This record gives sequence, C-alpha cells and structure tokens, in this order.
Amino acid sequence: MSGLRPLSLGTLLFIAAGAGGLYLADRLVLAPGREYQRQLSERDAQIRALTERNQALEAAVRLLRHTERRARLVVLDQGPEPGGHMVRTRVRFTELDSQGDSVGEPRELSLDGDEIYVDALVIKFEDDFVTAGDALKGKALLLFRRIFSDRRRPAEGDVLDREGQMPQSYAAERAPTAFERELWARFWELANDPEEARRRGVRALHGEAVSTRLRKDRVYAITLRSTGELTIQPSR
Repeated sequence: MSGLRPLSLGTLLFIAAGAGGLYLADRLVLAPGREYQRQLSERDAQIRALTERNQALEAAVRLLRHTERRARLVVLDQGPEPGGHMVRTRVRFTELDSQGDSVGEPRELSLDGDEIYVDALVIKFEDDFVTAGDALKGKALLLFRRIFSDRRRPAEGDVLDREGQMPQSYAAERAPTAFERELWARFWELANDPEEARRRGVRALHGEAVSTRLRKDRVYAITLRSTGELTIQPSR
C-alpha cells in the first residue's frame, strides 16, 4: 500500500496564496461590511430608544398639562342697585363633571359688586402619579367651597359644597373610593401633616380661590389642571 505523496512546494505556495487571498478579502471587503451592518443596527436601536423616550416624555407632558372644565359661571344680569351706589351681579353657577356635563342643580346667586371669587379646596398628587396616568392619583381633586364678592367677607359667601364630604361632581361620576373619602374627611389634618400626606402620594392640600371681574352676558369657565392649578376665564 503506497503512502500519501507529499505536496510539492508549488502546491503549498498556491494553497498559501489562496488562503491569504481569502483572509485579505475578509479583512478588506467582508469585515468592513459586517462593521457597517453592526453600526447600522446600533444606530437603529438608538433611534428606537430615543423615539420611545420622546413619546413617553410627550405623553407625560400632555398628562401634566391636561385640564378639565369643572364649573360654568353665567352672568345673568348686572347693573346698579336702586340709588346707584353699588353694582349687583346675578349669576348661575353650574358644577361640571370631567366630561363637561352638568352635575346637580345649578345655583342662581345675587352678589354685591362685580369682582367675584370662587373658593375651593384642592388635593394635588405627586407628579410621578400624574405623569404615569395613575387611575387613583393621576389628577388633582377639587371641592368648590363657596362663592363671594369683594364686597363681602369669605365667611359670608354662599356655600357650594360641604367640607369633609365627597364633592358632588365626583360622587355623580362614580362611587367614591375609600381612599378619596379619607382624603376629604381628613383634609385639614393632612394639610398640616405633609409627611403623612406624602405617604398617600399627596403633594399638597390647601384652599385656592380664583377671581375675576364679571361682565354682563358673559360665560366663564373654571378649569382644573391635572397638577391642581385652578383658573377662571371667559369662554365666550
């Protein structure tokens, strides 16, 4: 049985040249292509991550800026009293739910003067809950307490909702949770105990009043931002 014949020097040189060619082809042609594909994949992954982050930030900003109309104030009549010493303003106050629909019976009130204040109690939650759209703590809570003019002391104002109770606008939308009932029942206690309030995810509890000078035949909207800021503006 004959043994294998050794490869000639020429054959070995040919094989070496071929292997070297393949190596050079890989390093000069294929390797740059693979590196380019890797860079493309990394770039695409970075773009996706940035896009997702931007979308999350945009959603968070929308939630922080979200506002709801919570009351409508219609100026029914306005004019001087007999004798002409004081303006008297007659208004209709209607509380609204989160969809802008009327809640309860509208209140018609006659007030001295034209500068009107709407006093409220506000519960503001931590921004993390708001930006996450938390079902329980994603929006500030509001109770309209009273309405009065600059000619009267606040304590003499007309009562709108009773303190310590669930506001009628929320109670009309759905059954109040035990958590919400507790917040309203312990409002002033928690307002004076920030640590206890924070344990419940509450950033602040306090009174807040908005005011404006009313004009005859105008309609004013009182809105609440999800972070708790209250505003009053003419809607038409």
